[in-house]
Amino acid sequence: MNVRSEPQAPSVTGFRQSLLALLGVALGLMLSGLDQTIIGNVLPSIVADLGGFSLYAWVATGYLLASVISIPVFGRLGDYFGRKYFVLAAVLIFSLASLLCGFASSMAWLLAARVLQGLGGGVLIGTAFACVPELFPETARRLRWQMLLSMLFSTVNAVGPTLGGWLSQSYGWRAVFFLNIPLGFLSVYFIWRHLPYFPPAAALRRGRIDWLGALLIALALGGLQLFVQFLSRGGAGLVCVGSGVLSLLAFCLLLWWERRCVDPLLPTELFRDKSIRGLFILSVLAGAIMFVLLFYLPLLFQGAYGLQPKQAGFLITPLALCITLGAIVNGRIIMRVRNPNHVPLWGFVVLMISCASLAALGRTASFNTLLALMFGAGTGLGFILMNLTLFTQCLAERQHLGIATALLQSLRLVGGMLGTALAGSLVTVLYRIGITGDFERSGAAGQLAPFADPRILLNAQEQIVQIKHLSAAGHNGLLLMEQVRDALARAIDVGLLLAAVLALIAVWGMARLAQVSLHDRR
Repeated sequence: MNVRSEPQAPSVTGFRQSLLALLGVALGLMLSGLDQTIIGNVLPSIVADLGGFSLYAWVATGYLLASVISIPVFGRLGDYFGRKYFVLAAVLIFSLASLLCGFASSMAWLLAARVLQGLGGGVLIGTAFACVPELFPETARRLRWQMLLSMLFSTVNAVGPTLGGWLSQSYGWRAVFFLNIPLGFLSVYFIWRHLPYFPPAAALRRGRIDWLGALLIALALGGLQLFVQFLSRGGAGLVCVGSGVLSLLAFCLLLWWERRCVDPLLPTELFRDKSIRGLFILSVLAGAIMFVLLFYLPLLFQGAYGLQPKQAGFLITPLALCITLGAIVNGRIIMRVRNPNHVPLWGFVVLMISCASLAALGRTASFNTLLALMFGAGTGLGFILMNLTLFTQCLAERQHLGIATALLQSLRLVGGMLGTALAGSLVTVLYRIGITGDFERSGAAGQLAPFADPRILLNAQEQIVQIKHLSAAGHNGLLLMEQVRDALARAIDVGLLLAAVLALIAVWGMARLAQVSLHDRR
């Protein structure tokens, strides 16, 4: 396939300025990446201090909701007006929101500040990644810097939970948010001083902003986020169904409007290109698989296998770190292979094998086997994620570079939302069916209520209490507890099997994708 020419933005002169400019962008992305995962280990301490348990989940959800909406909108605005000042504004917004989070006196205050943080984080993701091909039009140089950013983003995601727990235990939960202030200051300094301003492409300089398109994107993605959150937690209630209907209507209106708009926020040329459209679908599939693994493997290891949190963390960490390892290996080989498409293709194959093996092994896998499968899944994702971005930037015209990159990142999060919602619904339903059958066969149906939520398997003291209650009622408490663990393992295995099927679909889609050339065309 003949790909379009590389973006013809001017390159930065001199290694020092290149390094300092990317340092500023990397520090900004580090803020966003860190806050996606650091909050998990800190939330219990926050709730213990501020109360407001009813808003517990929304502290994380509000951040994700604002990010998902703002990524594509500001990715396109960066195409219109240049990216430097959007990146600066994003870091400043994020830093201000972090300060507000640190001084929060109630959960409602914290939730509002987290939404503002999500806005800043979304603008960063939507604009910062697109700075790289403008700074480095040559594919070989761009690949090295993208590998650096991917390594940083993956690493801070991996260390986020551990760092959050240590800061919270040593200095209090507010230190988690105050940490962002000096990092944000350094990022602003390097971006302001060293990141060049690249004017928008000539074709976009007189374009009008598609505000209706932006509103419809916000309604579509926001409604989708609310739909999957309510579906995975409370079933198809009125709010859940209403959010789904709102999202569907907004998507339909968005498709209708963007085809008729003179300057659409989502250019139709991107979706007419079969290869770019295929990469968008692959990004959705990759996001779904990745988030299913990140969300449900800790529950499998701690709840079904009965591992301690430290052991489970030791298993999960290679999954995130090997995404970085895979990206490093990928950066060394991608320009040397005859067909670059084969690298992410084999990444999906390895990912599929890892997910299918985890599902097939149930609770029988040894610790070393689980560790090997985590290495395999992480390395497979490392071969996939960076190449999807690289391929998209090679195929997109310069005037669509920002929105193409932002859409790819946003669709990965959309895939994560859909994947975790579907897997969550399956796990919840199958777990309850499993334990109901086990307790009824044991004549202990009246003792079922405390086990309806699998989180009891994460609380050792509560398990001891319930085993005593079962024994006092004349039942074999230890046997029933093992059956509960088996039921959870079987339910999560179905979720992992779903991830393996999605990976198989991605293998088929990747094999059908026209070969992408990464070599510069002069």
